[in-house]
Amino acid sequence: MSQRSGQEDPERYLFVDRAVVYNPAAQADWTAKRLVWIPSERHGFEAASVREERGDEVVVELAENGKKAVVNKDDIQKMNPPKFSKVEDMAELTCLNEASVLHNLKDRYYSGLIYTYSGLFCVVINPYKNLPIYSDNIIEMYRGKKRHEMPPHIYAISESAYRCMLQDREDQSILCTGESGAGKTENTKKVIQYLAHVASSHKGRKDHNIPGELERQLLQANPILESFGNAKTVKNDNSSRFGKFIRINFDVTGYIVGANIETYLLEKSRAIRQAKDERTFHVFYQLLAGAGEHLKSDLLLEGFNNYRFLSNGNIPIPGQQDKDNFQETMEAMHIMSFAHEEILAMLKVVSSVLQFGNIIFKKERNTDQASMPDNTAAQKLCHLLGMNVMEFTRAILSPRIKVGRDYVQKAQTKEQADFAVEALAKATYERLFRWLVHRINKALDRTKRQGASFIGILDIAGFEIFQLNSFEQLCINYTNEKLQQLFNHTMFILEQEEYQREGIEWSFIDFGLDLQPCIDLIERPANPPGVLALLDEECWFPKATDKTFVEKLIQEQGTHTKFQKPRQLKDKADFCIIHYAGKVDYKADEWLMKNMDPLNDNVATLLHQSTDKFVAELWKDEIQTIQRASFYDNVTSLDEPAVDRIVGLDQVAGMNETAFGATYKTKKGMFRTVGQLYKESLTKLMATLRNTNPNFVRCIIPNHEKRAGKLEPHLVLDQLRCNGVLEGIRICRQGFPNRIVFQEFRQRYEILTPNAIPKGFMDGKQACERMIQALELDPNLFRIGQSKIFFRTGVLAHLEEERDLKITDIIIYFQSVCRGYLARKAFAKKQQQLSALKVLQRNCAAYLKLRHWQWWRLFTKVKPLLQVTRQEEEMQAKDEELVKVKERQLKVENELVEMERKHQQLLEEKNILAEQLHAETELFAEAEEMRVRLLSRKQELEEILHDLESRVEEEEERNQGLTNEKKKMQSHIQDLEEQLDEEEAARQKLQLDKVTAESKIKKMEEDILLLEDQNSKFLKEKKLLEDRIAEMSSQLTEEEEKAKNLGKVKNKQEMMMVDLEERLKKEEKTRQELEKAKRKLDAETTDLQDQIAELQAQIEELKIQLTKKEEELQAALARSDEETVQKNNALKQVRELQAHLAELQEDLESEKMCRTKAEKLKRDLSEELEALKTELEDTLDTTAAQQELRSKREQEVAELKKAIDEETKNHEAQIQDMRQRHATALEELSEQLEQAKRFKANLEKNKQSLETDNKEMACEVKTLQQAKTESEYKRKKLEAQLQEFTARATEVERAKGELTERSHKLQTELDNVSALLEESEKKGVKLAKEVDKLNSKLQDLEELRQEETRQKLNLSGQIRQLEVDKNTLLEQQEEDEEARRNLEKQLQTVHAQLFETKKKLEEDVGAMEGLEDVKRKLLKDVELTSQRLEEKTMAMDKMEKTKNRLQQELDDLMVDLDHQRQIVSNLEKKQKKFDQLLAEEKTISARFAEERDRAEAEAREKETKALSMARALEEALEAKEELERFNKQLRAEMEDLMSSKDDVGKNVHELEKSKRTLEQQVEEMRTQLEELEDELQATEDAKLRLEVNMQAMKAQFDRDLQARDEQGEEKKRALVKQVREMEAELEDERKQRTLSVAAKKKLEMDLNELEGQIEAANKGREEAIKQLRKLQAQMKDYQRELEEARASRDEIFTQSKENEKKLKGLEAEILQLQEDHAASERARRHAEQERDELADEISNSASGKSSLLEEKRRLEARISQLEEELEEEQGNMELLNDRFRKTNMQVDSLNAELAGERSTAQKSENARQQMERQNKDLKAKLAELEGTIKSKFKASITALEAKILQLEEQLEQEAKERAAANKIVRRTEKKLKEVMMQVEDERRHADQYKEQMEKANSRMKQLKRQLEEAEEEATRANASRRKLQRELDDATEASEGLTREVNSLKNRLRRGGPVSSFSSSRSGRRNLNLDGASVDMSDDDADSRSGDFNETQTSNAE
Repeated sequence: MSQRSGQEDPERYLFVDRAVVYNPAAQADWTAKRLVWIPSERHGFEAASVREERGDEVVVELAENGKKAVVNKDDIQKMNPPKFSKVEDMAELTCLNEASVLHNLKDRYYSGLIYTYSGLFCVVINPYKNLPIYSDNIIEMYRGKKRHEMPPHIYAISESAYRCMLQDREDQSILCTGESGAGKTENTKKVIQYLAHVASSHKGRKDHNIPGELERQLLQANPILESFGNAKTVKNDNSSRFGKFIRINFDVTGYIVGANIETYLLEKSRAIRQAKDERTFHVFYQLLAGAGEHLKSDLLLEGFNNYRFLSNGNIPIPGQQDKDNFQETMEAMHIMSFAHEEILAMLKVVSSVLQFGNIIFKKERNTDQASMPDNTAAQKLCHLLGMNVMEFTRAILSPRIKVGRDYVQKAQTKEQADFAVEALAKATYERLFRWLVHRINKALDRTKRQGASFIGILDIAGFEIFQLNSFEQLCINYTNEKLQQLFNHTMFILEQEEYQREGIEWSFIDFGLDLQPCIDLIERPANPPGVLALLDEECWFPKATDKTFVEKLIQEQGTHTKFQKPRQLKDKADFCIIHYAGKVDYKADEWLMKNMDPLNDNVATLLHQSTDKFVAELWKDEIQTIQRASFYDNVTSLDEPAVDRIVGLDQVAGMNETAFGATYKTKKGMFRTVGQLYKESLTKLMATLRNTNPNFVRCIIPNHEKRAGKLEPHLVLDQLRCNGVLEGIRICRQGFPNRIVFQEFRQRYEILTPNAIPKGFMDGKQACERMIQALELDPNLFRIGQSKIFFRTGVLAHLEEERDLKITDIIIYFQSVCRGYLARKAFAKKQQQLSALKVLQRNCAAYLKLRHWQWWRLFTKVKPLLQVTRQEEEMQAKDEELVKVKERQLKVENELVEMERKHQQLLEEKNILAEQLHAETELFAEAEEMRVRLLSRKQELEEILHDLESRVEEEEERNQGLTNEKKKMQSHIQDLEEQLDEEEAARQKLQLDKVTAESKIKKMEEDILLLEDQNSKFLKEKKLLEDRIAEMSSQLTEEEEKAKNLGKVKNKQEMMMVDLEERLKKEEKTRQELEKAKRKLDAETTDLQDQIAELQAQIEELKIQLTKKEEELQAALARSDEETVQKNNALKQVRELQAHLAELQEDLESEKMCRTKAEKLKRDLSEELEALKTELEDTLDTTAAQQELRSKREQEVAELKKAIDEETKNHEAQIQDMRQRHATALEELSEQLEQAKRFKANLEKNKQSLETDNKEMACEVKTLQQAKTESEYKRKKLEAQLQEFTARATEVERAKGELTERSHKLQTELDNVSALLEESEKKGVKLAKEVDKLNSKLQDLEELRQEETRQKLNLSGQIRQLEVDKNTLLEQQEEDEEARRNLEKQLQTVHAQLFETKKKLEEDVGAMEGLEDVKRKLLKDVELTSQRLEEKTMAMDKMEKTKNRLQQELDDLMVDLDHQRQIVSNLEKKQKKFDQLLAEEKTISARFAEERDRAEAEAREKETKALSMARALEEALEAKEELERFNKQLRAEMEDLMSSKDDVGKNVHELEKSKRTLEQQVEEMRTQLEELEDELQATEDAKLRLEVNMQAMKAQFDRDLQARDEQGEEKKRALVKQVREMEAELEDERKQRTLSVAAKKKLEMDLNELEGQIEAANKGREEAIKQLRKLQAQMKDYQRELEEARASRDEIFTQSKENEKKLKGLEAEILQLQEDHAASERARRHAEQERDELADEISNSASGKSSLLEEKRRLEARISQLEEELEEEQGNMELLNDRFRKTNMQVDSLNAELAGERSTAQKSENARQQMERQNKDLKAKLAELEGTIKSKFKASITALEAKILQLEEQLEQEAKERAAANKIVRRTEKKLKEVMMQVEDERRHADQYKEQMEKANSRMKQLKRQLEEAEEEATRANASRRKLQRELDDATEASEGLTREVNSLKNRLRRGGPVSSFSSSRSGRRNLNLDGASVDMSDDDADSRSGDFNETQTSNAE
C-alpha cells in the first residue's frame, strides 16, 4: 500500500477520462442553453448562453454567475459540443477559434495533461512540477507505436520522426520554440533521452561496453552546454541564453553513429552585466563554489562579491547546489574525453573573464586620458592569459592606430578603455564557448560508421515582444518569421497531399508567402534595402549614428505595409515592424556597435601571441584582421586625412577552421558584420530544415509566478499567437479541417435526408453526394473525396444541431400521432354508435317506402352500369400523368445535355493540364540530366584534386632539388597569369549578363509593385466606404440623442404643468378675493393656453422633423445597402486580383529558384576554379601530363560557359513568357472590372425587389426560429432520455456478463477449496457451502445496488429536465407580468391626460362661492376613491403574493410528484420479469404526466384570468355605486336651483324698486360687457385656433386611444371567451381528472403488487437470515469445542493487529469505491494482491515454526476470530433487515434504529477493548505457563520430536488449505461489508421515498381542494359578472337620462342670464368628476364620458 500511494499513476497524466467527456447531461445542457464564448478580461473567454438578439448586439447570460451582458455579435465565438472537450488534437475541433483552443488547453492542463496536438504542432505547457511520464516504462510504451495510437507526448513526436527517418530515408527535424521558462531545454533533453534509449548502438554489440560510449556522451553534452550557456533569469532558473541545433546522425540500421551541435546568438553581454535578481552563466558560480583550494590558488579565484562582472553577487538557485553542479560538469567533461590540461585551460579563461571586470581606470586631472593606478588585476589577468603586463596596459591605454600608411599611438579616455575591456571580456567568453562546442562536436563525431540520415533538434528562443525591443529581439523574431514560414509551407503541403489522395479540386495556397513581405523588410539586400542591409551600410560610414540609421530606414521603408513610423515625437520606440505574431516596437540604441562588435586590435595581437597555447589558439584568426587594411582606414582615405581608430572592427564571428571549419573562413580584407553572419547562418539552417521533414513543438509558459496548476489566459493567448498556433488554426480555417468517412457520415446524418437515398445497395460516395444535394449545402463548405467527405469549420456543428432538431420533431410527431390515434379511435366509436342508429332508421324507412316502387328496381339494376362514366375521368387523369412524365423527361434530357457539356469542358481542361504537366516533366528531366552531368564532372574534379594532393606531397619532398628550376616555373607562372586575365575578362562578361538579368527582374518587380499599388487603391476605397458607414452610424446616434433631448423637453413641460396646477390649487383656496382671483386666473389661463399652443406647435414641428429624419434614415440605409453591394463586388475583385498576384508570385518564386540554382552552380564552379588555380600556382609540374590536365580543364570550363549561356537564354525566354502572361492577366482583370460594373447596375435594379422579399423572409425566419428553438428543446430532452435508456441497457448487460463470469470463477475456486478441505477436515466443507450461499446473496445485492445507481442517474436527469421546465414557466410568468405592467402604465398615462384636461376645464370655469361646497365634496369623494384605489392595489399585491406562493407550492408539488413517479418506476425496474410491462407503464405515466402538466398550466392560467375578471367586476360595482351617489347629489342640486328660481319670482317688487338705480349701472356694465365681448371674441378666435391645433393633436391621440381601447375591448372579449372556454375546459378537466384517478388507481394497484413482490423478497431475505442463524449456532458449537485451545493469546494478539490493519485498508478502499467506481476497481485489484501476499507470508512464517501444537492453536484462534466476525456481521444483518421492514411500516422508528446502531458500535468498541485487556492478561499467564511447561515437559519433548517430523508434512498441507480458506473468507468479509453499505443506502432511500410519497399524497389532496375551490370561485365569478353586466347596463341608461336632464337645465340657465355661469360651471365640474370616476370602471364607459366631456367644453366656450 505504501508503495502504491507514494508512486503516482502515470496514465492519469496521459489518458483522458472519456466517461466524463461523453456525458449526456452536458450534451443536453449545451444544446438547451445555446452556449457560446464571450471575451472576458479576467478569464480570457467565458461561457455564456444566448438569450436575445438585438441587431448587431446579443444579450447573453453568463454560465458562471447568471449575470446578463450585452455583447457585439462579432465578439461572440462558437462553443464546441461537449464531446470535443479535452480533445487530443485541436485540429479535430468543429469550431476552430481562439476561445475553443484556450478552453481545451486549460481543461487538459488542469487535468494534468500538458501535451496537446494542434495539427502539426505539439503544444506543451510547463507544469512547474515533476510528472511521472518520462520513465523507461513510458519510453517502452511509446516505442514502435504510431502517433494516433497513443496520447500526445514528446516521445510520440520523437518516435514518429525516428520511424519516418528509417522508413522514408528522409532527414527529420524537431523544432522546439517558446518563451524563456516555457520548457524548451527540458523537452530537448527528453527527445535526446528517447533517441538515446531507442537507437543506442551498444545493445547489439559486445565490444562497445566502454565508459565513453557514444550515447552517454550525447546525454552528457547537455550539462556542459548548460553550465557554459545557461543562466538564471526572472522567468526561468535554467534559461538557455543561446540557440542550438543538435544533429544526431544514424546509420542504415538506425543506430546512432555521431552528433553535431551548432549554436546561434550567444548572449555574451550577460558575462559583464546582469539585471536585478538575475545571474550570469552558471559556470562562474560553479567554479567559485566548487573549486578546491589548490585550484583556487592556480586560477587566482576570489570571493563572489570581489568581482565587478557579478553584478548581484551570489544568488542561489532554489533546489540546486552550485558545488554539486560543478562536480557533475567535471564528470561530464571526463565522459566526453576532455583532457585535464584542456579543462584547466578553459577554467583559466573563465577566471580571466572575471578578472577583466576588476581592472579599474581613472581619469587624469588635466586631460581626458585614462590611467591605471592599480595594476594588480591586470597582472592576474596577464598571468592567466599568458601576456606581458606592460604591453597589455600600453595596448589598452595608448593603442597603435593606423593613420594613412603610418601607425600612431593614441591616448584613450576612461570610457574608451572601459568599453575596450568589456568588449575583450565578451569576445574571450564567446570564443571559449565556440571552442567548447567545437570540442564537443569533435568528441561526438564518429567516422567508423557512415551516417545515412540524421534527426535535428532545434532549441531556439521563441517570438519575443517586450515594451522596447533591441537588436537581439530583431534577430530572434526574424528567425521565428522564417520558421513560421517553413511551418505554413509544410503544413499546407501535407494538406494538399491529403486533398490529392482524395481527388479533391483544390487551388494550392502557399501561406508561407503571407510572411514574405515582413521577411523582405528585414533581409532584402536592395531595391529598397531591408533593415539588416541598411544597418550594414551605415556601419561603413564613420560619422553614422543610430539616429541616422533610423532616418534612413524610415526614408527607404516608410511606405512598406509591414513597417510603421512612430506616431508621436514622444514615443520611445524608433520604428515598428508588424510581424505575424503582432506589432513590435524597436529601439535602435547601440545597434551600430552591436552589429560591428568592435575590438582592440593591439590586445588581440597580444592574445594571439600568448604563451598559453590554448589562448593563442582561441585568438588565432585575429592576426589576419590586424595584417589587412582596417575598415576605417579605407574610409579615411576617401573622406578625411586622419580618423582616430580607437577600436578596430574585427572579424568576430568568422572563427578559424578549428572552430567552424572551412565554411566560416572569409576572404582577406572582407568586412563581415554580426547581422550578416547571423543571416548567413540562418540561411544555412533554413536550407537544412527545408531538406528535412520538420516536426513542431511549441512550449508555453502558463504563468510568471512559477506556480503549478495556475494558468493565465491572456498570457497563454499571447504565446499561442507568437508561437504560430493561432496562425496554424487560421490556415486550417482556409482548408477543410473536419473530415468523416462516408459510412459514418451516412449512418449519422441520413436522418436529415430521409428520401434522398433509394432503397437497396448504394456506394458510400454516391449516397453522400445525394445527401449533400438534399441538404443544399453551399459548395464552398464541403468537398467529397475518394473515402472521406471534407467540411469547413463549423459545418459539422451545424449539422449536429439540425440532427438534434430533426430527432425532436420525429419524436414529437410520433407522440402526437399516437395520442391522435387514440383520441380519434375513441371519438370514432362514439360517432359510429350515434350514426349507426340514424343510418339504420333511415335505411329501414327508405326501404319500406321504395321496396314496391318500379323505378327503384330499375335504379338498382342500372346502378352497376354507371362505372362507364368514370372511365373518362380516369383517361383524363392518365393524360395528365403522361404530360407530367413528359415534362420530367424533358427536364432530365436538358440536365443531361448540360452535364455532357460540362463533362467536355472538364475533359478539355484535363487535356490542357496534362500537356502542361508533360512540358514540365520534360523540363524537369532536362534539369535532372544537367544536374547528373555536373555531379559527374564534380566527381572527376574531386578525383583530380586527390591526385594533385598526392603529387603535392611528393613535390614537397622534392622541393630542395627543384630550386634550380625556379626560373622556369616563374615563366610558367607569367603564362598562367595571362590566362587568369583572360578568365577575368570572361568573368566580367558573365557579370554583365548577370546585370542585364537583374535589370529584367527589377522590371518584373516594378510590375508587381504596380499591382500592389492597385491593391492599395482598392484597400483605400474600402476604408472610404467604412468611413462613410461610420459617419452614417454617428448621424444615427446624433438623431437618437436629439430624440432623447426632445423627451427631456417634454418631461420639463410636464413638470411645468404640474407646477401650474399647484399654483391653481393655492389660488382656489383664497375665498375673500374671488373676483380678483377669477381675473387673475383668466389671465393665467390665456397665458397658459398660449404656452400650450406654442408647445403644441413645437411638438408638431418636432414630429415633422422626426418624419424627415426617418426619411433621411431610410435613404441613408438604402445608400449603405448600395455601398455594401459595391463593397462586396470590390472585395470580390480584390480577391481575384490577389489570386492572380499569388499565381504570379509563385511563378516568380519558381524563376527565382531556378536563377538561384544556376547562380549556386556558377559560384561552386568559380570557387572550384579558383581553388584549382591557387593550387596550380603553388604546385605546377612541367610535365606533359599536367598540361594535358590543364587543357582538359579549359575545355570543361568552356563547356560550362556554354551551359551557363544557354541557361541565361532560357531565363530570358521564361521572363518574356512571364511578361506576356502578366499582360494577358491585366487585360482579363480590366475586362472583369467592366463586367463587375455592369453586374453592379443589374444588382441595383434587383435590389428593391430583393429587399421586399428579404423583409418577408425575415418574418418567416423569425417564426421558423421560434419553432426551431421549441422543437430543438424537445428534441434535446428526448435525446437525453434515449441516451439514458441506452446507457442503462448497456450497464445492465455488462453487469450480467460480469456477474456470470464472477459466478463461474467463484464456482471453480470453491470446488478446488472444497476438495482440499474435505481431505483435511469436515469443518472446511461446511464453511465452503456457507460461502457459496453468501456469494449468491452478494451477487443479488450487487445487482440491487447497480440498479439503484442507475435509478439515481435517472432521477438526476429528470430533475434537470424539471428545472428547465420550471425556468420556461418562470419566463412565461415574467412576460405576463411585463404585459400587465405595460397595461397599467397605459392606464396611468390615460389618467394623467384626463387629469390635465380636468385641470384646464377647472381653470376656464369661474370659482364662485356657491360651488365651493360642491368642490369640497367632490374632492373628498376623489380622496375616498383614491384611498379605495390604494386599498385595491394593496389587495392586488396581496393576491399576487398569494398567487406566487401558490405557484411555488404547485412547483414543489410537481417536483415531489415527479419524484414519486420516478420512485415507482425504479421499484418496478427491480423485477427482471416485468421489463416489458415497465416500459408500457412508463409511456402511460409520461403521457399522463404531460396531460396533467398541461391541465395544471391551463388551470393556473384560468385561475389568473378568473381573478383578474373578479377584480374588474368589483371595480365596476364600486364605480356604479359612486355613480348612483353622484346622481343623487345632482338631483338635490337641481331641486335647490328650482327653489332659488321660485324665490326670484317672489322678490320681483323689490327688484323693480332697485331697477332704476341699477339701470345706469347696467348701461355701464353693457359698455364693459361689449368691450369684454370684443375681447372674448378675440380670445375665442385664438381659442378656436388652439382648438384646431388641439383637435389635430387629439385626433392623433384619439387614434392611439381608440387603438388601445380596441385592444382593451378585444382583450375583454377574449377574457370573456376564455372564461367560457375555461368553463368548458373545467368540465373536460373533471373528465380527465376522473381518468387520471382511474390511472392513479391502476398505479396504486401496481404499487401494491410491487410491494407484495418486495415483501416476498423480504421473506426470502428472512429465510436467508434464518440460515445465517443456523450457521451461527454451528459456529457457536465450534467455539465451544475450541475454547480449550485459548491458551496461546500471543498469536491472537498479533493476528488481531494484522486484522485491524486489514480492516483499515478495507475501509479506505470502501471510501474510494463510493467516490469513484473506476478507481475502486483498480484499488480492489491492488488490495487483493497485497492480501494474497500477506496470506503467503503468513503461510511461509507458519511453516517455519517448530511445534505442531502452536500451529494448531493458531489455526483454532484464526477460526474463532472468523467466527466472531461472522457473528458480528450476522447480528448487523439482522438489525438491518429488521430496520428495513420497520421503515416500510413506520417512519418514526428511524431515529431509534440509528441510536441502536450507535450503541452496537459502542458495544463492539468496548468488546474490542476488553479483548485487548484479555490478551494482555493472557500474555502474562502465558509467560508463567511457559516457565512451568519448560520444567515439566523437557522429557516429553524428545518423544514428541518424532511426531513433529510426521506432523510437519501434514502442517504444510493444512497451511496451504488454510491460505486458500483465508482468501475465500477475506473475499466474503469484503463482500459482506459492501452489502452492508448497500443495505444502508437502500434503507435511506426507502425512507426518503416514503416521506416523499406521503408529502406528494398530502399535496395532491391540497391540489384537489384548491381545484374544487377554483371551480366554485369560477361559478361565483360568472354569476357576479352577469349581475355586474346588468347593473352596468342600468347605470349607463341612468347616466344617459341624467345627461339629458343636465343639458335641459343648462339651456334653461342660459336663458335665465347671470345664473348661467353658476349652472354651467357646476354641471361642467360634475360631468368632469363623473368622467374621472368612470375611468376606473371600464373601457366601454370611457366613450360615453368623453362625449359628455366634449359637450361641457362647448358649453363653457359659449
